[in-house]
Amino acid sequence: MRRLIVNADDLGLTRGVNRAIFETISQGIVTSTTLMANSAAFDDAVERARSLAGEKRPSVGCHVLLVDGEPISPAASVKTLLQDGTRTFRANLMPFVSSAARGKMSGAEIEAEATAQFRKLQAAGVSISHFDTHKHTHIFPAVFQPLLRAAQACGIKAVRNPFAPVKPLAFAHLMRRPKLWKRYSQVKILRRYEDAFRRAVAEAGMKTPDGSFGIVSTGHLDENLFTAIMGCLPEGTWEFVCHPGYNNKDLDNVQTRLRSSRETERQVLTSKAARKVLDDQGVELISFTQL
Repeated sequence: MRRLIVNADDLGLTRGVNRAIFETISQGIVTSTTLMANSAAFDDAVERARSLAGEKRPSVGCHVLLVDGEPISPAASVKTLLQDGTRTFRANLMPFVSSAARGKMSGAEIEAEATAQFRKLQAAGVSISHFDTHKHTHIFPAVFQPLLRAAQACGIKAVRNPFAPVKPLAFAHLMRRPKLWKRYSQVKILRRYEDAFRRAVAEAGMKTPDGSFGIVSTGHLDENLFTAIMGCLPEGTWEFVCHPGYNNKDLDNVQTRLRSSRETERQVLTSKAARKVLDDQGVELISFTQL
């Protein structure tokens, strides 16, 4: 049996991103989404989520931000998470990873900030089904351990598994997109953290899928690549990570490398072709609440 959660990241980023995500839910194959607590279009996202009911109601999780943007917590209480001399998180992933690896980032501050983000969603009436992180920062042990503690304290039962099997990734991506070799290589190297992640999730009594697809193809997804990935999906329960949106003037004011690609993803995820390939492959769509 092959089961698939299709999760749209970045809910709350802009009103156009929100609109696109809920279109891919109501008209397409997206079953889950993750909301950013510290985002400009947070209230709009919450209102749209409330408006959906019945079988089209998605599971809504928290997209924890520790890179890009500002903390929910008072800046003075999370100093090790911030760019030196500022009230904002580090703007790029590599300085964040370097600080975490060198023990320069406080686990207690990560836990406190994640808790603040979780509590903001819950205070808005969101029943958090799961969590993941912006730029997949919870791949790293120094980050995912305090995040799991925060999730446990807030009653959150599931988390994204950011790792994926290497062979299906290689076949689905590299045979068709050689320019993705660098990103594939990075993902492969990071798999050394996978066993520790699985143990930590099990010890926390939480649930996670068998792994994720879509991370390597972020920014490059089209109909052909989606078909190739679904054709290589192994047995088990997996997550497909996506970033649909509208590339409009609101997005111009946001720091993101994903612009026109969000439009393409929206079109793929609402296409009849995407639904057909899932049916042809016998893939069952589920949400995080069904783990």
